[in-house]
Amino acid sequence: MRMSPLPPLNALIAFEAAVRHMSFTRAAVELSLSQSAVSRQIVHLEQFLGRKLFLREQRQLALTRAGETYALQVRSILDDCVHATAEVMKSTGDNELTVACTAGVAQFWMAPRLGQFRHQYPHIKLRLIVRDGVTSLSSFEFDIGLYYLKQASLPGFETTYLIPEQVFPVCAPGYLAACRDRFGLGEHQKLEPEHILQETLLTLEDAQSLWISWNDWFRYHQVPMSSATHAVVFNHYPTLVEMAVFEQGIVLGWRHVIDSQIERGRLVAASDHWASHGGGYYMITPEERRENVATRCFKRWLMEMAPPRG
Repeated sequence: MRMSPLPPLNALIAFEAAVRHMSFTRAAVELSLSQSAVSRQIVHLEQFLGRKLFLREQRQLALTRAGETYALQVRSILDDCVHATAEVMKSTGDNELTVACTAGVAQFWMAPRLGQFRHQYPHIKLRLIVRDGVTSLSSFEFDIGLYYLKQASLPGFETTYLIPEQVFPVCAPGYLAACRDRFGLGEHQKLEPEHILQETLLTLEDAQSLWISWNDWFRYHQVPMSSATHAVVFNHYPTLVEMAVFEQGIVLGWRHVIDSQIERGRLVAASDHWASHGGGYYMITPEERRENVATRCFKRWLMEMAPPRG
Protein backbone atom coordinates (compact mmCIF):
# COMPACT_ATOMS: atom_id res chain seq x y z
CA MET A 1 0.00 0.00 0.00
CA ARG A 2 1.43 3.36 -1.05
CA MET A 3 2.04 5.89 1.74
CA SER A 4 -0.02 8.97 0.94
CA PRO A 5 0.03 11.91 1.28
CA LEU A 6 3.82 11.96 1.58
CA PRO A 7 5.58 15.33 1.10
CA PRO A 8 8.98 15.53 -0.63
CA LEU A 9 11.79 14.88 1.86
CA ASN A 10 14.03 17.67 0.50
CA ALA A 11 11.25 20.19 1.10
CA LEU A 12 10.84 18.99 4.69
CA ILE A 13 14.59 19.33 5.30
CA ALA A 14 14.58 22.86 3.85
CA PHE A 15 11.54 23.75 5.97
CA GLU A 16 13.12 22.46 9.19
CA ALA A 17 16.36 24.39 8.54
CA ALA A 18 14.45 27.58 7.68
CA VAL A 19 12.42 27.29 10.89
CA ARG A 20 15.53 26.71 12.99
CA HIS A 21 17.34 29.73 11.55
CA MET A 22 14.22 31.77 10.73
CA SER A 23 16.06 32.68 7.56
CA PHE A 24 16.06 31.19 4.07
CA THR A 25 19.59 32.54 3.54
CA ARG A 26 21.08 30.86 6.62
CA ALA A 27 19.22 27.65 5.86
CA ALA A 28 20.70 27.74 2.36
CA VAL A 29 24.23 28.10 3.75
CA GLU A 30 23.75 25.10 6.06
CA LEU A 31 22.31 22.96 3.27
CA SER A 32 24.85 24.14 0.63
CA LEU A 33 22.04 25.43 -1.56
CA SER A 34 21.17 28.82 -2.99
CA GLN A 35 18.66 31.01 -1.18
CA SER A 36 16.30 30.76 -4.16
CA ALA A 37 16.49 26.95 -4.07
CA VAL A 38 15.40 26.90 -0.41
CA SER A 39 12.62 29.38 -1.18
CA ARG A 40 11.38 27.17 -4.03
CA GLN A 41 11.38 24.11 -1.74
CA ILE A 42 9.26 25.98 0.82
CA VAL A 43 6.81 27.17 -1.84
CA HIS A 44 6.61 23.61 -3.18
CA LEU A 45 5.80 22.33 0.32
CA GLU A 46 3.17 25.04 0.88
CA GLN A 47 1.53 24.15 -2.43
CA PHE A 48 1.57 20.46 -1.51
CA LEU A 49 -0.08 21.21 1.85
CA GLY A 50 -2.45 23.85 0.52
CA ARG A 51 -1.49 26.11 3.44
CA LYS A 52 0.96 28.94 4.07
CA LEU A 53 3.74 28.01 6.50
CA PHE A 54 5.55 31.35 6.65
CA LEU A 55 4.54 35.00 6.73
CA ARG A 56 7.05 36.97 4.66
CA GLU A 57 7.07 40.59 5.79
CA GLN A 58 9.79 43.22 5.25
CA ARG A 59 12.61 40.69 4.96
CA GLN A 60 11.50 38.98 8.17
CA LEU A 61 10.03 35.51 8.51
CA ALA A 62 7.31 34.44 10.92
CA LEU A 63 5.53 31.12 11.15
CA THR A 64 1.81 30.88 10.60
CA ARG A 65 -0.20 28.88 13.13
CA ALA A 66 -0.17 25.93 10.74
CA GLY A 67 3.57 26.41 10.28
CA GLU A 68 4.19 26.31 14.03
CA THR A 69 2.26 23.07 14.47
CA TYR A 70 3.84 21.46 11.40
CA ALA A 71 7.36 22.53 12.42
CA LEU A 72 7.16 20.69 15.74
CA GLN A 73 5.94 17.50 14.06
CA VAL A 74 8.46 17.66 11.20
CA ARG A 75 11.38 18.23 13.59
CA SER A 76 10.35 15.22 15.66
CA ILE A 77 9.97 13.04 12.55
CA LEU A 78 13.36 14.11 11.12
CA ASP A 79 15.05 13.56 14.50
CA ASP A 80 13.65 10.03 14.60
CA CYS A 81 14.84 9.45 11.04
CA VAL A 82 18.35 10.76 11.83
CA HIS A 83 18.64 8.56 14.92
CA ALA A 84 17.34 5.47 13.15
CA THR A 85 19.70 6.02 10.22
CA ALA A 86 22.67 6.73 12.46
CA GLU A 87 22.02 3.53 14.43
CA VAL A 88 22.29 1.56 11.20
CA MET A 89 25.32 3.50 9.88
CA LYS A 90 27.41 3.99 12.99
CA SER A 91 30.48 1.90 13.54
CA THR A 92 30.24 -0.98 15.97
CA GLY A 93 33.63 -2.62 15.56
CA ASP A 94 36.64 -1.80 17.72
CA ASN A 95 38.68 -0.94 14.62
CA GLU A 96 36.14 1.35 12.94
CA LEU A 97 36.09 5.12 13.35
CA THR A 98 34.13 8.10 12.00
CA VAL A 99 35.78 11.53 12.17
CA ALA A 100 33.97 14.84 11.54
CA CYS A 101 35.47 18.25 10.69
CA THR A 102 34.98 21.32 8.51
CA ALA A 103 35.88 21.40 4.81
CA GLY A 104 38.88 23.62 5.53
CA VAL A 105 40.25 21.38 8.26
CA ALA A 106 39.61 18.28 6.13
CA GLN A 107 41.50 19.64 3.12
CA PHE A 108 44.29 21.65 4.71
CA TRP A 109 44.96 19.90 8.05
CA MET A 110 43.60 16.36 7.93
CA ALA A 111 44.44 15.39 4.34
CA PRO A 112 48.21 16.05 4.61
CA ARG A 113 48.41 14.05 7.85
CA LEU A 114 46.00 11.13 7.48
CA GLY A 115 48.51 9.11 5.50
CA GLN A 116 50.70 9.05 8.59
CA PHE A 117 47.80 7.85 10.73
CA ARG A 118 46.89 5.11 8.25
CA HIS A 119 50.53 4.00 8.08
CA GLN A 120 50.71 3.88 11.89
CA TYR A 121 47.34 2.14 12.30
CA PRO A 122 46.70 0.21 9.06
CA HIS A 123 44.10 -2.03 10.74
CA ILE A 124 41.71 0.88 11.49
CA LYS A 125 38.88 1.54 9.06
CA LEU A 126 38.52 5.33 8.90
CA ARG A 127 35.53 7.32 7.64
CA LEU A 128 35.72 11.12 7.32
CA ILE A 129 32.60 13.30 7.11
CA VAL A 130 32.50 17.07 6.48
CA ARG A 131 30.12 19.31 8.41
CA ASP A 132 31.01 23.00 8.41
CA GLY A 133 28.69 23.95 11.27
CA VAL A 134 29.42 22.27 14.59
CA THR A 135 25.83 23.00 15.68
CA SER A 136 24.50 20.91 12.79
CA LEU A 137 26.28 17.77 14.04
CA SER A 138 24.41 14.89 15.59
CA SER A 139 26.25 12.89 18.22
CA PHE A 140 25.07 9.74 16.42
CA GLU A 141 27.04 10.60 13.28
CA PHE A 142 30.66 10.50 14.45
CA ASP A 143 33.14 9.34 17.06
CA ILE A 144 35.61 12.26 17.09
CA GLY A 145 35.40 15.78 15.67
CA LEU A 146 37.91 18.60 15.20
CA TYR A 147 36.17 21.98 15.38
CA TYR A 148 36.77 25.60 16.29
CA LEU A 149 35.12 26.72 19.53
CA LYS A 150 35.24 30.09 21.25
CA GLN A 151 34.94 28.36 24.60
CA ALA A 152 35.67 24.84 25.79
CA SER A 153 32.05 24.10 26.69
CA LEU A 154 29.82 22.34 24.15
CA PRO A 155 26.65 20.71 25.52
CA GLY A 156 26.57 16.96 24.99
CA PHE A 157 30.27 16.69 24.11
CA GLU A 158 33.61 16.34 25.84
CA THR A 159 36.18 18.83 24.52
CA THR A 160 39.98 18.83 24.46
CA TYR A 161 41.93 21.92 23.37
CA LEU A 162 44.34 21.17 20.52
CA ILE A 163 45.17 24.13 18.25
CA PRO A 164 45.36 27.79 19.31
CA GLU A 165 43.54 30.43 17.29
CA GLN A 166 45.67 32.89 15.34
CA VAL A 167 44.03 34.40 12.25
CA PHE A 168 46.00 36.41 9.70
CA PRO A 169 45.62 37.46 6.04
CA VAL A 170 47.22 35.25 3.38
CA CYS A 171 47.58 35.57 -0.38
CA ALA A 172 49.64 34.28 -3.29
CA PRO A 173 53.29 35.44 -3.45
CA GLY A 174 52.63 37.15 -6.78
CA TYR A 175 49.64 39.00 -5.38
CA LEU A 176 51.70 40.28 -2.44
CA ALA A 177 54.44 41.44 -4.81
CA ALA A 178 51.90 43.39 -6.85
CA CYS A 179 50.53 44.97 -3.66
CA ARG A 180 54.03 46.08 -2.65
CA ASP A 181 54.44 47.76 -6.02
CA ARG A 182 51.08 49.54 -5.70
CA PHE A 183 51.84 50.84 -2.23
CA GLY A 184 55.54 51.55 -2.74
CA LEU A 185 56.67 49.00 -0.17
CA GLY A 186 60.05 47.33 0.08
CA GLU A 187 60.75 43.78 -1.09
CA HIS A 188 60.32 42.22 2.34
CA GLN A 189 57.66 44.52 3.80
CA LYS A 190 54.21 43.18 4.70
CA LEU A 191 50.89 44.95 4.27
CA GLU A 192 49.27 47.06 6.96
CA PRO A 193 45.51 46.75 7.65
CA GLU A 194 44.94 50.04 5.80
CA HIS A 195 46.56 48.54 2.69
CA ILE A 196 44.54 45.33 2.91
CA LEU A 197 41.31 47.32 3.15
CA GLN A 198 41.94 48.51 -0.41
CA GLU A 199 42.38 45.00 -1.80
CA THR A 200 39.90 42.30 -2.83
CA LEU A 201 38.81 40.46 0.30
CA LEU A 202 37.89 36.81 -0.18
CA THR A 203 35.09 36.43 2.35
CA LEU A 204 33.54 33.34 3.92
CA GLU A 205 29.78 33.42 4.20
CA ASP A 206 28.99 30.68 6.64
CA ALA A 207 26.56 29.63 9.35
CA GLN A 208 29.49 29.13 11.74
CA SER A 209 29.40 32.74 13.02
CA LEU A 210 31.95 31.96 15.77
CA TRP A 211 34.82 32.25 13.31
CA ILE A 212 36.68 35.54 12.92
CA SER A 213 35.41 37.48 9.91
CA TRP A 214 37.04 40.32 8.01
CA ASN A 215 34.88 42.73 10.03
CA ASP A 216 36.27 41.22 13.24
CA TRP A 217 39.86 41.32 11.97
CA PHE A 218 39.71 44.99 11.00
CA ARG A 219 37.93 45.86 14.25
CA TYR A 220 40.74 44.24 16.24
CA HIS A 221 43.14 46.60 14.44
CA GLN A 222 40.88 49.63 14.87
CA VAL A 223 40.35 50.12 11.15
CA PRO A 224 36.78 50.94 10.02
CA MET A 225 35.69 48.52 7.31
CA SER A 226 34.01 50.49 4.53
CA SER A 227 30.95 49.09 2.82
CA ALA A 228 32.67 49.98 -0.47
CA THR A 229 35.41 47.37 0.14
CA HIS A 230 35.90 45.00 -2.79
CA ALA A 231 34.82 41.53 -1.70
CA VAL A 232 34.13 38.11 -3.16
CA VAL A 233 31.75 36.13 -0.93
CA PHE A 234 31.54 32.34 -0.97
CA ASN A 235 30.27 29.70 1.44
CA HIS A 236 33.06 27.16 0.85
CA TYR A 237 36.40 27.94 2.47
CA PRO A 238 38.67 25.69 0.34
CA THR A 239 37.36 27.45 -2.79
CA LEU A 240 38.29 30.83 -1.33
CA VAL A 241 41.78 29.53 -0.58
CA GLU A 242 42.15 28.35 -4.18
CA MET A 243 41.03 31.79 -5.38
CA ALA A 244 43.78 33.30 -3.23
CA VAL A 245 46.31 30.89 -4.74
CA PHE A 246 45.23 32.12 -8.20
CA GLU A 247 45.95 35.73 -7.15
CA GLN A 248 42.31 36.80 -6.96
CA GLY A 249 42.51 38.43 -3.52
CA ILE A 250 43.39 38.02 0.16
CA VAL A 251 41.77 35.46 2.46
CA LEU A 252 41.93 34.96 6.22
CA GLY A 253 43.97 31.94 7.25
CA TRP A 254 44.12 30.01 10.53
CA ARG A 255 47.63 29.28 11.74
CA HIS A 256 48.43 25.55 11.76
CA VAL A 257 45.40 24.88 9.53
CA ILE A 258 46.66 26.94 6.57
CA ASP A 259 50.33 26.14 7.21
CA SER A 260 50.36 23.33 4.66
CA GLN A 261 49.66 25.85 1.88
CA ILE A 262 52.35 28.23 3.15
CA GLU A 263 54.93 25.44 3.41
CA ARG A 264 54.23 24.49 -0.22
CA GLY A 265 54.75 28.10 -1.30
CA ARG A 266 51.22 28.48 -2.59
CA LEU A 267 50.39 31.20 -0.05
CA VAL A 268 52.30 33.67 2.10
CA ALA A 269 51.36 35.82 5.07
CA ALA A 270 50.21 39.15 3.64
CA SER A 271 50.58 40.95 6.98
CA ASP A 272 52.26 40.56 10.34
CA HIS A 273 48.97 41.50 12.04
CA TRP A 274 46.79 38.71 13.42
CA ALA A 275 43.69 38.40 15.57
CA SER A 276 42.08 35.92 17.95
CA HIS A 277 38.77 35.55 19.78
CA GLY A 278 40.65 33.57 22.42
CA GLY A 279 39.27 30.24 21.21
CA GLY A 280 40.87 27.40 19.33
CA TYR A 281 40.35 24.07 17.61
CA TYR A 282 39.09 21.36 19.94
CA MET A 283 38.83 17.61 19.74
CA ILE A 284 35.19 16.87 20.54
CA THR A 285 33.66 13.51 21.41
CA PRO A 286 30.01 12.65 22.21
CA GLU A 287 29.61 12.19 25.96
CA GLU A 288 27.48 9.05 25.69
CA ARG A 289 29.46 7.31 22.93
CA ARG A 290 31.35 4.17 23.88
CA GLU A 291 35.05 4.67 23.24
CA ASN A 292 36.48 1.82 21.17
CA VAL A 293 40.09 0.96 20.35
CA ALA A 294 40.09 3.01 17.14
CA THR A 295 38.81 6.09 19.00
CA ARG A 296 41.55 5.82 21.61
CA CYS A 297 44.21 5.48 18.89
CA PHE A 298 42.94 8.50 16.98
CA LYS A 299 42.73 10.61 20.14
CA ARG A 300 46.33 9.78 20.98
CA TRP A 301 47.41 10.54 17.40
CA LEU A 302 45.59 13.91 17.38
CA MET A 303 47.34 14.90 20.59
CA GLU A 304 50.68 13.99 19.00
CA MET A 305 49.87 16.08 15.92
CA ALA A 306 48.78 19.14 17.92
CA PRO A 307 51.29 22.02 18.04
CA PRO A 308 53.11 22.62 21.34
CA ARG A 309 51.22 24.76 23.83
CA GLY A 310 52.42 28.31 24.37
